[in-house]
Amino acid sequence: MFSDRSSSVLETLQMIDEDRLDIRTVTMGISLLDCADSNGAVARQKIYDKITSRAARLVEVAEGIEAELGIPIINKRISVTPIALVAGASQDEDYVEFAKTLDAAAKAVGVNFIGGFTALVDKGATPADEKLMRSIPRALNETDVVCASVNIGSSRAGINMTAVRTMGEIIRETAEGSAEAHGFGCSKLVVFANAVSDNPFMAGAFHGVQEADTVVSVGVSGPGVIKRALESARGESFDVCAEVIKKAAFKITRMGQLVGTLAAERLGVEFGIVDLSLAPTAEVGDSVAHVLEEMGLESVGTHGTVAALALLNDAVKKGGLMACSHVGGLSGSFIPISEDIGMIEAAAAGKITLDKLEAMTAICSVGLDMVAIPGDTPASTIAAMIADEAAIGVMNHKTTAVRVIPAIGLEIGDMVEFGGLLGRAPVMPTHPESAELFAARGGRIPSPVHGFRN
Repeated sequence: MFSDRSSSVLETLQMIDEDRLDIRTVTMGISLLDCADSNGAVARQKIYDKITSRAARLVEVAEGIEAELGIPIINKRISVTPIALVAGASQDEDYVEFAKTLDAAAKAVGVNFIGGFTALVDKGATPADEKLMRSIPRALNETDVVCASVNIGSSRAGINMTAVRTMGEIIRETAEGSAEAHGFGCSKLVVFANAVSDNPFMAGAFHGVQEADTVVSVGVSGPGVIKRALESARGESFDVCAEVIKKAAFKITRMGQLVGTLAAERLGVEFGIVDLSLAPTAEVGDSVAHVLEEMGLESVGTHGTVAALALLNDAVKKGGLMACSHVGGLSGSFIPISEDIGMIEAAAAGKITLDKLEAMTAICSVGLDMVAIPGDTPASTIAAMIADEAAIGVMNHKTTAVRVIPAIGLEIGDMVEFGGLLGRAPVMPTHPESAELFAARGGRIPSPVHGFRN
């Protein structure tokens, strides 16, 4: 018994020290529905007070668990009720001051990011939704840690193409507002189809209205652990690869379950979910792309990439589901360009294109994520990219998203530096043919026939 326990401890230490295993985020979700008020200033004070009281010990508790278990917890974050739902009761003409309140509250409690500057417009937009969307450029460029998201489509409702067109314009305006940083403001903005309400990862996290008042959720990492496990199965069949990945994912998720349970108990709130998504970084040894290449691909992006990603995603979910009482969020594999050293290298060498990335998003957790595009890309092209991703999500009943950065002042092949976990990305070419008339149509693309399941 002692030998087995010692072996388990040593294995965990190896995963942390050599394979870059970490808990990517402990995220507290806080409902702000009870903060709505016809007076915007009163609502904002309620918001500040609730966030700073509920999350007062979040960082302290997370750091205590980190020290106790010896596993790094990289980010401590907060997600809140979509602000359009809360600010809509006020008479404010824009919601920039609400964003600044979120920023101040997040800084007061010491978290890395706060998400929930959000509107849900997959079927239509209220005046509050319109105000929030139009506030995004200033909100993101006049705050530091606020993240925004807009859900423009769902399998049940179809795709709100009027909102898609708006968000193409908003992304361009946000980029131009941070032109000196090559559009960095857009790194905090995600456009979703089929957004989930318990996602602990930024920039798309928000606290859904069906969630408990305050919960704690965990997002795990672990691409390096999966790659190390696959190295032991070189030359073996895909059946063996799948089993190896499932066993490694089980171990990773057990750690996430433990951290989440401890955090919830010590904070006196409910435990939400563990998101099983493999979250890479730009550091060597922490790449989803390298996991795919370990299966036999010369480079991510070549033929076979989508099949390898399908196996990886499925095996991670199967292994993780057995290790955790509550699985949620996005759960799968992230393939951000700037945050994955293997993806950075492949994109810089021209071995992976936006078209191949789009195909991969039919399998992975999200979509076109942290992709730098030329700074002069028109809003209509961005809107068309959003529409394509939304179509994949809506038709396949899965979450898809777009987080693209028009790199103002840069051209194809230039490298844009974001720093920290956001990494760096080569500017990738988009199709030059215009989508102006397509984006200008507006209206809604109806939901697919299989969306009407009841």
